[in-house]
Amino acid sequence: MTPSSRAGGATGGRRAALGTLLAVFAALVVVPAAPASGQDVRGVFANVSPSVVVIRGRGRDVGVNGRGLTAITEVGSGVVVSVDGDVMTAAHVVQAMDEITVEFAGGPSVPAHVIASEPAADLALLRVQTPPRSLIAAPLGNSDTVGVGDQVLIVGAPYGLGRSLSVGWISARYPPNTVYRAMPLAEFFQTTAPINQGNSGGPMFDLAGRVIGIVSHNISKSGGSEGLGFVVTSNSARRLLFEDKTFWTGIEGQVVTGELAEILNVPQPAGYLVKTVAKGSPAWTAGIQGGDRAARINGEDIVVRGDIILAVGGVEFGPGDVVMLRIRERMEHAKSGDKFTLTVLRAGKVIELTLQASADRDDEFAQPAVGSGAIEPAVPQHRGANRR
Repeated sequence: MTPSSRAGGATGGRRAALGTLLAVFAALVVVPAAPASGQDVRGVFANVSPSVVVIRGRGRDVGVNGRGLTAITEVGSGVVVSVDGDVMTAAHVVQAMDEITVEFAGGPSVPAHVIASEPAADLALLRVQTPPRSLIAAPLGNSDTVGVGDQVLIVGAPYGLGRSLSVGWISARYPPNTVYRAMPLAEFFQTTAPINQGNSGGPMFDLAGRVIGIVSHNISKSGGSEGLGFVVTSNSARRLLFEDKTFWTGIEGQVVTGELAEILNVPQPAGYLVKTVAKGSPAWTAGIQGGDRAARINGEDIVVRGDIILAVGGVEFGPGDVVMLRIRERMEHAKSGDKFTLTVLRAGKVIELTLQASADRDDEFAQPAVGSGAIEPAVPQHRGANRR
């Protein structure tokens, strides 16, 4: 064999080896992960759907003629997060409702009440009066591990019709105070999964059956499911509803600043215009009054003739989020029976009212179930102890 033929044989061998190595490498890194099959999604839905509930609320709002109050109903979704009967949902579904009922899968409709709420993140926690014996709680996942491109499931009651499944992907993620000025505390997922009226408050699941978010709303030109869907992350919910125990007042309204505040004769840079107050809530007991007249001011539809809160516990409302956070922090540490002085503008006069924390303020919240796989009946974990 000549030297040239030996060299050629060695080169050919090296080329063959290199080709084999490249083929193996391509098999390892080029082939993308396939999305979950229909069978996989079907199994996840079968496991998680018993934890999803329908929420119906009754309240009051300004009538169609823009004057006086009329009865309204609100329909949303929620998810059971402890076998004590705690249900997570969206704040806008329940915040100022006079009556709330929770419909369990295959079970009864049970009265419920709000035990924590954070409108600045569109999150609320309900407690049902008599939890069904077969109650199943969904485990909360770690939303920090979820990324753009992950496949997700949303289960809820669009238009109040049972439990419906929609599937999509995480299309974006937004840190707090970057999407909506009215919700500065919410970290949002954006999703391609369809969201319809009635889905609000329902859970978003990962493919392991863990709750990774609570549906807030979508942006749609037609009002339908097409458009941008926004979901508050589960870690936001865990922090705002369980770790930093929020104060439910029963008030629904909005901060007014600038020219709108001037038109409403607010004697300071900003105030909180009360739209509605839930019957039986701490705000209702304090005597805070909502509005009863619809108006359009500077192109904005608002409800007027309600109280305008100027200060809480001596902290005046002002433009920006810093003051709102100061007020929240002050009320966050309240215990049952603690009182706050509210400075209120009513019909041109400044008065003072006393807001008292509700009797269940000191109740121990059952910590949400935590799991790494498919749903199992959760063991409630109370702060400082495990109860079995």
